[in-house]
Amino acid sequence: MKLTWLGHSGFRIEIGGLVILLDPWMTGNPMFEGQDRAAAIAGATHVLITHGHGDHTGDTIGIVKELGVPCVGIYDLMSYWQEREGIETIGFNKGGTVDLGGVKVTMVNAVHSSSIGTDHGLMYAGHEAGYVIAGEGHVVYVSGDTDVHSDMGIVQDLHQPDIGILCIGGHFTMDPERAAYAAKKFFDFRVVIPCHYRTFPLLAQDAKALTAALPGVEVTEPEVMRAIEI
Repeated sequence: MKLTWLGHSGFRIEIGGLVILLDPWMTGNPMFEGQDRAAAIAGATHVLITHGHGDHTGDTIGIVKELGVPCVGIYDLMSYWQEREGIETIGFNKGGTVDLGGVKVTMVNAVHSSSIGTDHGLMYAGHEAGYVIAGEGHVVYVSGDTDVHSDMGIVQDLHQPDIGILCIGGHFTMDPERAAYAAKKFFDFRVVIPCHYRTFPLLAQDAKALTAALPGVEVTEPEVMRAIEI
Protein backbone atom coordinates (compact mmCIF):
# COMPACT_ATOMS: atom_id res chain seq x y z
CA MET A 1 0.00 0.00 0.00
CA LYS A 2 1.19 3.49 -0.84
CA LEU A 3 -0.09 6.74 0.63
CA THR A 4 0.96 9.93 -1.13
CA TRP A 5 0.11 13.34 0.31
CA LEU A 6 -1.26 15.88 -2.14
CA GLY A 7 -1.09 18.65 0.44
CA HIS A 8 -3.69 19.76 2.99
CA SER A 9 -6.12 16.80 3.32
CA GLY A 10 -5.59 15.29 -0.11
CA PHE A 11 -4.10 11.84 -0.54
CA ARG A 12 -3.44 9.36 -3.31
CA ILE A 13 -4.10 5.94 -1.79
CA GLU A 14 -2.87 2.92 -3.75
CA ILE A 15 -4.45 -0.15 -2.21
CA GLY A 16 -5.67 -3.52 -3.45
CA GLY A 17 -5.11 -2.67 -7.11
CA LEU A 18 -7.10 0.57 -6.80
CA VAL A 19 -5.97 4.20 -6.77
CA ILE A 20 -8.27 6.29 -4.58
CA LEU A 21 -7.91 10.06 -4.59
CA LEU A 22 -9.04 11.37 -1.22
CA ASP A 23 -10.24 15.01 -1.06
CA PRO A 24 -8.23 16.16 -4.09
CA TRP A 25 -7.67 19.92 -3.89
CA MET A 26 -4.68 20.86 -6.02
CA THR A 27 -5.64 24.01 -7.95
CA GLY A 28 -4.91 26.92 -5.63
CA ASN A 29 -3.46 24.67 -2.92
CA PRO A 30 -0.23 26.36 -1.79
CA MET A 31 1.20 23.03 -0.62
CA PHE A 32 0.71 21.48 -4.07
CA GLU A 33 1.94 24.44 -6.09
CA GLY A 34 4.60 23.40 -8.63
CA GLN A 35 3.84 19.68 -8.33
CA ASP A 36 2.97 17.25 -11.14
CA ARG A 37 -0.84 17.09 -11.30
CA ALA A 38 -0.78 14.43 -14.04
CA ALA A 39 1.34 12.14 -11.87
CA ALA A 40 -0.90 12.77 -8.86
CA ILE A 41 -4.06 11.59 -10.62
CA ALA A 42 -2.57 8.98 -12.98
CA GLY A 43 -4.47 5.69 -12.91
CA ALA A 44 -7.03 6.88 -10.38
CA THR A 45 -10.01 4.53 -10.10
CA HIS A 46 -12.13 6.50 -7.60
CA VAL A 47 -12.39 9.90 -5.94
CA LEU A 48 -13.44 9.80 -2.28
CA ILE A 49 -14.85 12.94 -0.64
CA THR A 50 -15.23 13.58 3.10
CA HIS A 51 -17.37 16.75 2.81
CA GLY A 52 -18.25 19.64 0.55
CA HIS A 53 -15.81 22.40 1.52
CA GLY A 54 -13.73 23.70 -1.37
CA ASP A 55 -10.39 22.82 0.23
CA HIS A 56 -11.47 19.17 -0.05
CA THR A 57 -13.51 19.08 -3.27
CA GLY A 58 -11.67 21.66 -5.37
CA ASP A 59 -10.48 19.46 -8.26
CA THR A 60 -13.06 16.70 -7.92
CA ILE A 61 -15.39 17.45 -10.82
CA GLY A 62 -12.53 18.07 -13.22
CA ILE A 63 -10.80 14.82 -12.29
CA VAL A 64 -13.84 12.55 -12.51
CA LYS A 65 -14.81 14.03 -15.87
CA GLU A 66 -11.27 13.82 -17.21
CA LEU A 67 -10.69 10.23 -16.10
CA GLY A 68 -14.26 8.91 -16.27
CA VAL A 69 -14.13 7.49 -12.74
CA PRO A 70 -16.82 7.53 -10.04
CA CYS A 71 -16.96 9.95 -7.15
CA VAL A 72 -17.75 8.34 -3.80
CA GLY A 73 -19.26 10.10 -0.80
CA ILE A 74 -22.29 11.22 1.15
CA TYR A 75 -25.56 10.56 -0.69
CA ASP A 76 -26.81 14.16 -0.74
CA LEU A 77 -23.73 15.66 -2.39
CA MET A 78 -23.26 12.74 -4.77
CA SER A 79 -26.88 12.98 -5.92
CA TYR A 80 -26.54 16.72 -6.50
CA TRP A 81 -23.35 16.34 -8.53
CA GLN A 82 -24.72 13.42 -10.53
CA GLU A 83 -27.74 15.49 -11.57
CA ARG A 84 -25.96 18.80 -12.04
CA GLU A 85 -22.60 17.68 -13.45
CA GLY A 86 -23.57 14.41 -15.11
CA ILE A 87 -20.84 12.45 -13.36
CA GLU A 88 -20.92 8.88 -12.11
CA THR A 89 -21.25 8.70 -8.35
CA ILE A 90 -21.54 6.19 -5.54
CA GLY A 91 -23.62 7.78 -2.82
CA PHE A 92 -24.03 6.20 0.59
CA ASN A 93 -24.26 7.25 4.22
CA LYS A 94 -22.81 6.80 7.68
CA GLY A 95 -22.65 3.18 8.77
CA GLY A 96 -22.78 2.02 5.17
CA THR A 97 -20.00 0.07 3.45
CA VAL A 98 -19.27 -0.01 -0.26
CA ASP A 99 -17.00 -2.54 -1.96
CA LEU A 100 -15.00 -0.71 -4.61
CA GLY A 101 -13.54 -3.90 -6.00
CA GLY A 102 -11.84 -5.75 -3.19
CA VAL A 103 -11.34 -2.62 -1.08
CA LYS A 104 -14.13 -1.91 1.36
CA VAL A 105 -14.92 1.65 2.43
CA THR A 106 -17.14 2.34 5.43
CA MET A 107 -18.47 5.83 6.11
CA VAL A 108 -18.20 6.84 9.75
CA ASN A 109 -19.02 9.90 11.80
CA ALA A 110 -17.13 13.19 11.88
CA VAL A 111 -17.99 16.43 13.67
CA HIS A 112 -17.61 19.46 11.43
CA SER A 113 -19.84 21.10 8.77
CA SER A 114 -20.34 20.73 5.03
CA SER A 115 -21.36 23.14 2.30
CA ILE A 116 -20.49 24.09 -1.25
CA GLY A 117 -20.44 27.50 -2.88
CA THR A 118 -23.08 28.38 -5.47
CA ASP A 119 -24.09 31.51 -7.36
CA HIS A 120 -26.62 32.08 -4.59
CA GLY A 121 -24.25 31.56 -1.66
CA LEU A 122 -23.43 28.52 0.42
CA MET A 123 -25.54 25.39 -0.01
CA TYR A 124 -25.88 22.47 2.39
CA ALA A 125 -23.88 19.53 1.04
CA GLY A 126 -24.90 16.63 3.24
CA HIS A 127 -23.10 15.66 6.43
CA GLU A 128 -19.36 15.63 6.98
CA ALA A 129 -17.86 12.17 7.29
CA GLY A 130 -14.79 10.09 7.98
CA TYR A 131 -13.90 6.74 6.44
CA VAL A 132 -12.51 3.33 7.21
CA ILE A 133 -10.68 1.85 4.21
CA ALA A 134 -9.85 -1.86 4.39
CA GLY A 135 -7.56 -3.69 1.97
CA GLU A 136 -4.21 -5.49 1.67
CA GLY A 137 -4.49 -6.60 5.28
CA HIS A 138 -4.60 -3.01 6.54
CA VAL A 139 -7.37 -0.82 7.90
CA VAL A 140 -6.98 2.92 7.43
CA TYR A 141 -9.04 5.36 9.47
CA VAL A 142 -9.50 8.74 7.76
CA SER A 143 -10.78 11.23 10.31
CA GLY A 144 -11.94 13.82 7.82
CA ASP A 145 -12.29 17.31 9.25
CA THR A 146 -13.41 16.77 12.82
CA ASP A 147 -12.98 17.39 16.51
CA VAL A 148 -12.54 14.53 18.94
CA HIS A 149 -15.78 12.59 19.38
CA SER A 150 -16.78 9.48 21.25
CA ASP A 151 -17.84 7.61 18.08
CA MET A 152 -14.13 7.11 17.49
CA GLY A 153 -14.34 4.38 20.11
CA ILE A 154 -16.96 2.60 18.03
CA VAL A 155 -14.70 2.79 14.99
CA GLN A 156 -11.92 1.14 16.98
CA ASP A 157 -14.19 -1.58 18.37
CA LEU A 158 -15.69 -2.47 15.00
CA HIS A 159 -12.72 -2.00 12.65
CA GLN A 160 -9.42 -1.97 14.63
CA PRO A 161 -7.59 0.39 12.25
CA ASP A 162 -3.81 0.12 12.27
CA ILE A 163 -3.25 3.36 10.32
CA GLY A 164 -4.73 6.75 11.15
CA ILE A 165 -4.88 9.78 8.86
CA LEU A 166 -5.76 12.53 11.32
CA CYS A 167 -6.46 16.24 10.87
CA ILE A 168 -4.32 18.30 13.25
CA GLY A 169 -4.46 21.90 12.01
CA GLY A 170 -6.59 23.43 14.74
CA HIS A 171 -9.00 26.37 14.30
CA PHE A 172 -11.30 24.40 11.98
CA THR A 173 -10.47 20.91 13.30
CA MET A 174 -8.59 19.11 16.05
CA ASP A 175 -5.17 20.54 16.82
CA PRO A 176 -2.13 18.28 17.45
CA GLU A 177 -2.87 17.92 21.17
CA ARG A 178 -6.52 17.00 20.62
CA ALA A 179 -5.61 14.59 17.81
CA ALA A 180 -3.07 12.94 20.11
CA TYR A 181 -5.74 12.65 22.79
CA ALA A 182 -8.07 10.98 20.28
CA ALA A 183 -5.37 8.55 19.17
CA LYS A 184 -4.52 7.55 22.75
CA LYS A 185 -8.08 7.50 24.10
CA PHE A 186 -9.81 5.59 21.33
CA PHE A 187 -7.33 3.88 19.01
CA ASP A 188 -4.42 1.47 18.82
CA PHE A 189 -2.68 2.81 15.73
CA ARG A 190 0.65 1.53 14.48
CA VAL A 191 1.09 4.48 12.12
CA VAL A 192 -0.38 7.99 12.28
CA ILE A 193 -0.16 10.42 9.36
CA PRO A 194 -1.18 14.03 10.11
CA CYS A 195 -2.99 16.22 7.59
CA HIS A 196 -4.96 19.48 7.27
CA TYR A 197 -1.96 21.44 8.54
CA ARG A 198 0.89 23.63 7.18
CA THR A 199 -1.32 24.92 4.34
CA PHE A 200 -1.92 28.39 5.81
CA PRO A 201 -0.39 30.38 8.72
CA LEU A 202 -3.65 29.93 10.64
CA LEU A 203 -3.04 26.17 10.92
CA ALA A 204 -0.48 24.17 12.88
CA GLN A 205 2.85 24.14 11.06
CA ASP A 206 4.28 20.87 12.35
CA ALA A 207 3.32 17.70 14.18
CA LYS A 208 5.89 17.87 17.00
CA ALA A 209 3.26 17.92 19.73
CA LEU A 210 1.47 14.96 18.15
CA THR A 211 4.69 12.96 17.93
CA ALA A 212 5.72 13.76 21.49
CA ALA A 213 2.34 12.67 22.83
CA LEU A 214 2.32 9.32 21.04
CA PRO A 215 5.39 7.33 22.12
CA GLY A 216 5.44 3.92 20.50
CA VAL A 217 3.40 5.11 17.51
CA GLU A 218 5.07 5.79 14.18
CA VAL A 219 4.02 9.38 13.46
CA THR A 220 4.99 10.07 9.85
CA GLU A 221 4.88 13.68 8.71
CA PRO A 222 4.14 13.44 4.98
CA GLU A 223 5.89 15.32 2.19
CA VAL A 224 3.89 16.32 -0.88
CA MET A 225 4.11 13.76 -3.71
CA ARG A 226 6.47 11.50 -1.76
CA ALA A 227 4.92 8.06 -1.31
CA ILE A 228 4.74 6.43 2.12
CA GLU A 229 4.91 2.65 1.68
CA ILE A 230 3.26 0.50 4.33
